Amino acid sequence: MTLEDEIKDLIIKSLDLEDITIADIKNDEALFGEGLGLDSIDALELGMALKRHFNLVLSSNKEENVKHFYSVDTLAKFIRSQKND
Repeated sequence: MTLEDEIKDLIIKSLDLEDITIADIKNDEALFGEGLGLDSIDALELGMALKRHFNLVLSSNKEENVKHFYSVDTLAKFIRSQKND
């Protein structure tokens, strides 16, 4: 499983998205608003799940986190950057 698919699987499981599959989520699609349609509560739950699963350190800078959480691609890039530190 690719990192991107692992992220999609985590999104689906942590947010109980029953009618969505890994194939339904595009790597470059926005996760919030117009794209997948997640909201701020979902962002908190997803952030906690990502921190636990990937042992991430999230910034207290909200704008920085918004950039990281834009899409599956941006999350994957962020996770890879933390793994390479």
